[in-house]
Amino acid sequence: MAPSFDWWAKGVHKGTPVVVKMDNPDWSMVELEGPSEDDFLIGNNPTDTRAKARGKNAKQLTWVLLLKAHRAAGYLTSVASTLASIGPAIRRRVASGRTDTESTSSFENKTVKTRFYNCIKVFLWLSLLLLGFEIAAYYKGWHFRASNLQLQYIFTAPFGVRDFFDWLYSNWVLIRVGFVAPPLQFLANVCIVLFLIQSLDRLILCLCCFWIRVKKIKPIPKEDAVADLETGENGFFPMVLVQIPMCNEREVYQHSIAAVCKLDWPKSKILIQVLDDSDDPMTQLLIEEEVHKWQQVGANIVYQHRVIRDGYKAGNLKSAMSCSYVKDYEFVAIFDADFQPTHDFLKRTIPHFKDNEDVGLVQARWSFVNKDENLLTRLQNINLSFHFEVEQQVNGVLINFFGFNGTAGVWRIKALEDSGGWLERTTVEDMDIAVRAHLQGWKFVFLNDVECQCELPESYEAYRKQQHRWHSGPMQLFRLCLPDVIHAKISFWKKFNMIFLFFLLRKLILPFYSFTLFCIILPMTMFIPEAELPAWVVCYVPALMSFLNILPAPKSFPFIVPYLLFENTMSVTKFNAMISGLFQLGNAYEWVVTKKSGRSSESDLVSLIEKDPKHQLRGSEPDLDEIKAEILQEQKARKKKHNRIYTKELALAFLLLTASARSLLSAQGIHFYFLLFQGISFLLVGLDLIGEQVM
Repeated sequence: MAPSFDWWAKGVHKGTPVVVKMDNPDWSMVELEGPSEDDFLIGNNPTDTRAKARGKNAKQLTWVLLLKAHRAAGYLTSVASTLASIGPAIRRRVASGRTDTESTSSFENKTVKTRFYNCIKVFLWLSLLLLGFEIAAYYKGWHFRASNLQLQYIFTAPFGVRDFFDWLYSNWVLIRVGFVAPPLQFLANVCIVLFLIQSLDRLILCLCCFWIRVKKIKPIPKEDAVADLETGENGFFPMVLVQIPMCNEREVYQHSIAAVCKLDWPKSKILIQVLDDSDDPMTQLLIEEEVHKWQQVGANIVYQHRVIRDGYKAGNLKSAMSCSYVKDYEFVAIFDADFQPTHDFLKRTIPHFKDNEDVGLVQARWSFVNKDENLLTRLQNINLSFHFEVEQQVNGVLINFFGFNGTAGVWRIKALEDSGGWLERTTVEDMDIAVRAHLQGWKFVFLNDVECQCELPESYEAYRKQQHRWHSGPMQLFRLCLPDVIHAKISFWKKFNMIFLFFLLRKLILPFYSFTLFCIILPMTMFIPEAELPAWVVCYVPALMSFLNILPAPKSFPFIVPYLLFENTMSVTKFNAMISGLFQLGNAYEWVVTKKSGRSSESDLVSLIEKDPKHQLRGSEPDLDEIKAEILQEQKARKKKHNRIYTKELALAFLLLTASARSLLSAQGIHFYFLLFQGISFLLVGLDLIGEQVM
């Protein structure tokens, strides 16, 4: 007979204790109970054992349900507190009086800039007018939708029976049936076809990614190419140039320089270039001081600053490659200022070049140290996880081509020179060099299992500017390189992939139909019910696509609905950027450095110094402290930063909410809920209530 025990007794510990140590030093140490002997012992009385087991299981189930109820109550409390804080936040936004239209770039034409916004305002006022008109018609007895519209009433009812409003509304119905609905329905059908094509492309990519994972396909370097720094045998140690381009990156320059200086590679075969394009004298001094410190501890690192800072990042890299000593190096690794490669990054990437003379680029994937910082970073993580694990991995395996990400990659210098080097003609110099290298026959390798940590934009303003550049630049490049693609000596399939899939479908069609279909056509169909969007277009297919997008980041599954709504919200920025880049309008050539926080890697540097005391930095600390004191004074003197109000998003928010109110009159359930939540999403984004809050 198993010994009896009190399940709920305090201080009684049965079984083997398990100690779990957390990597985060702020977390406490947790002791878990292992299985006790009673869990495995089967006595002579099976009935008694089953009874005890049933009682124990019932108590466990009760405890689990209580925990879940407590967690649900906590979620509800947090939601309530969040909703309660929205009201004061909205009042502060409105009181601040700052909008996104106040800061006008020198690149922009004010007339062109307001044209897009004025178009949205016309739709907004028109929708408000139509809403009032439809509500009046509803109370006059016009209770119908497109499916049960009885036009015979309009033609048979005598004019004397009807009043002036009935006459006016009946004529409006005839106008919209004959002249407004057909072109709107045609545009809707075109967008639906584009939507289905893009969804099919997304589905095929996911199936290919699943096949790659099942077959465990991944690039494998030659066995004799794997570098071994300890023995020095069977190693492939070519000359490697490492470049860190930066511009006013005061928050993160120390992290990236420290991480690159700790790369495992023979000191005589590596040179680190810190390419500083900062126009702030204080930032220049800090970065130069940091480089000098690492030089004192033996790092082979140089500081380079341009006097004439033209061409943004492309001009910076082009200037660095023009140095006379570059001819001694075979490969170049590029890391942006917020990227921190692991110490074995070169050992895991360079071997893929050995005996593969046609490989021009080896690209590592990004990982994000602040992906759980706020809702905005969580949604970005979903998007980028799909981009790396699905899009780039599939394209790398199947066709050996994908867009270079601009950082966390290693180039064969011969491939750069053969492709014409860095050009300053677009704001996506990384994609530009990748396209030209592919047209020259160079192959790319994507390593999904090699990660490089970086930061995600934590504020909507920074993310919005980043997305504008990422969607405007490809359209600039498409205009410039289309003739080269057509006349290139590559296969027809590669030309089709680059023109239709790479540029048109994923860079142009996606933002076009996303904005047009869900932000313009859908609300308009509420006021013109003769043009219809099926429920599967509004709900089921977008939900399926969002589910596929979230598969590479399964922990983000609870955010699938916010992700769907936010992607449609961002379609305004992406569509505007796409049009600007395609037709060279507005701020198409504007380059804004993405704001970094720099707080994500402080613990990494502390652990780095603790593990290797010989690399503790020494020298000129008094001067550095003096500089930091000046920086603090400068920051205190700066004007306080405020969140902005985004007028385009707010205009569309009111348009969608107005359309949702109209949908109630026609009892369109799914359309109403979609328009309502999408309008709320636009409202929150327009008031800058997503992401980092600075006011």
